[in-house]
Parts: sequence; structure tokens; C-alpha cells
Amino acid sequence: MTDSRSLQAEAGEGRRRIVDPLAEFLHEEAAGSLALLAATVVALLWANAAPDGYADFWSRHLDVGAGDVALHLDARHWVNDGLMAVFFFVVGLEIKRELVTGELSDRRAATLPIMAAIGGVAVPAALFVAVTAGTHLSSGWAIPAATDIAFAVGVMAMLGDRAGPGLKLLLLTVAIVDDIVAILIIAVFYSHGFSGLWLLEALAALALVLVLRRAGVTAIAAYVMVGALVWIGVHESGLHATIAGVALGLLTPAGEVRGRPVLETLEHRLHPFSSFVIIPLFALANAGVHLGGGVLQDAAHSRLAWAIVAGLVAGKLLGMSGAAFLGLRLRVGALPSGVRAGQLWGMSALGGIGFTVSLFITQLAYDDPAVQNIAKVGIFAGSLISGLLGAALLLRRPDA
Repeated sequence: MTDSRSLQAEAGEGRRRIVDPLAEFLHEEAAGSLALLAATVVALLWANAAPDGYADFWSRHLDVGAGDVALHLDARHWVNDGLMAVFFFVVGLEIKRELVTGELSDRRAATLPIMAAIGGVAVPAALFVAVTAGTHLSSGWAIPAATDIAFAVGVMAMLGDRAGPGLKLLLLTVAIVDDIVAILIIAVFYSHGFSGLWLLEALAALALVLVLRRAGVTAIAAYVMVGALVWIGVHESGLHATIAGVALGLLTPAGEVRGRPVLETLEHRLHPFSSFVIIPLFALANAGVHLGGGVLQDAAHSRLAWAIVAGLVAGKLLGMSGAAFLGLRLRVGALPSGVRAGQLWGMSALGGIGFTVSLFITQLAYDDPAVQNIAKVGIFAGSLISGLLGAALLLRRPDA
């Protein structure tokens, strides 16, 4: 009897180790969506009340270092290249946890969200290319391919029991696979001026991380210093610097090191900073659009804005749900407990909220501020429509 109770206690503890970090992650993403929304509103108000002041503030340069290793970046790029590396480090931690102990660790459970995510990237990108074919705007094809976890989970949180834990878990898993694809896209298609020597420096620094792990070093300061070397190497190599954050996150041990759950501890400490400081700062630096001067009219007549709206609204809805239903039809995947097939429509629509990473890719795809503003209008419109559509579908068919 004692052995049976002991085994049950151990099993319960194992479930808590998996469920508790996930519940904490979802809670912080939902709460962070409010901070993200507030920062977006402030950015829009600032950009329209004092457009020159907004532009001047984020274009101020802060130089760090000297000589050949000096970094000459403006305030916006310190946010986009520097702080966002921490955001992607947290993403890397969550990806690692999902691969080791989460939904992505089970082949059958992982198949459906993987298929949905791939469909949710491919179809929006195809629609974007179709609408912008024959123009210089097609370089932004990946803008509607991303899902904003914070806003999507935030909308689900507002729906209460209409979106149960299983559906939130499915959306989160799809969004994480979506992030993996987006990271690969950024690394392959939106990196410029490649330098093999700097990449070797970054790889050497990553190897040093493994050496420190092997030697049993647990001091966080040591890893922070080596992580900075990885970031510098990746940044100077021509790859986008945020890739360094993902790589470091994936190298983090998922198990315990000298009795300390390293991954869970780092995620617990950094996720609130990412959700409530970094992402709002990113929105503050990138979401400001001066709506005067005919920007809205230009967007209404622009292929770019309509391509983004089509990709986020129609592309995500059809791509994610179509691929998911195909997986169910072929019986290669299964829905999480408590999730009904009809809810895939609402979940897929919410996948069209592409705010954060869509804005991020916009900065990489286009150099012209006027083009960036039109793209941002398309992102705002497409994300808003997708959010409302997803909520409506889930409210209308709670038991479908």
C-alpha cells in the first residue's frame, strides 16, 4: 500500500512539473497581452501627437565598444536586436521544454499542431505572394506567417470556459512550432552581409557554453558573459542577432543540474521580464504609425496592406484549420482532451493575430519608413479582424 501511494505521489509530482510551468506560461502570456496592448496604444498616441519626437527618440544612436568591435546602433535596433534576443531566448527555453516534456515530445500529440503550424505559415505566405506578385513588395512574404502568442492566448483567456485548457495548449503548441519556422525564416531569408569568421566566433562561444556545462559550472554570470559573446558573433556575422537567443535557449539543460531545475528557473525569472518589459518596449519602438498624411488612404489602396490582411485573416484560418483537419482525416494526429473538431476554426482564426513577430519581420523586410507604415496598418487591421473572428467562432460554437 505504501509503495502504491509513493508511486501515485511521484506520478502526481511529475504531472505538476509539466502542468505548472505550462499554466504559469499561459497566465503570464495572457497578462502580458494587456501590457502589449497598452504599449501599442501609447506608441500610436505618441507617433501621432509628436511624430518628429517619436522618430527622433528611436533613431538616437548609442555606441558600445571601440574600434572594429564597436556596435553603432540606434535605440530601436538596441530593442529589436538586443532586448528581443532575450525574448527569443525565452522562446527557445519554451521550445526546449516542449520538446523534452511537453506536447512536442509525443509524436502523435505533436503531429497535429506541427501540421497546423506548417499550413498556417505556407498558405498566408502564398496568398501574400499572389497579391503582391510582380512588385518589389513580395520580400515581405513572411509578415503574415507568424502568430502572436500573447494576444492570441489573451483573447482565449477572455473567453473563459469557451476555450478550455486543451484548446489553449493546442494553440500554444501551434504557436511554438510557428515560432520555430519563423526563426528559421529570419535566419535564412532576412539575414544580410554574411561573415563566416564572426559565425565561427559565435559557434566557438556556443561550444564554450557546452564546456561550462560539462565542467559543472552553475554561476549564471559566467553564462551571461559567454552569451554576450554569442550575441556579438551572431550580430556581426550577418545573421539576425535574435538567433543567438534561440540557440542559447535550446542549449539550456531541461533536467536538474546539482538539484536545480535550470530551465524552469530561468523561464520563471525571465518570462515576466520578457512579457512585461521587453515586448511592451518593442511595441513602443515599432508600433508607432503616424496616421496623418493620407497613410490610411494609402494603405487602403496598397497591395501590401491587403496582402497582409488576406494572409492573416484568410490564410491563417484556411491554412491552420485545413492542415489540422487533414491530419485528423489521415489519422496521423489527435486532438487534445476536451477539444472538439469544430473549435479548430476559432483557434485557427486567432492564429491570424500576428502582431509582434509580424512587426519584427516588417522591419527586416523593408527599409522605407512609408512602406513600413503601410505594412503596420495591414498588421493592425488583419490582427484585429482575426481576433474578433476567432472570438466570434468560439463563442458561437462552444460545444461543436
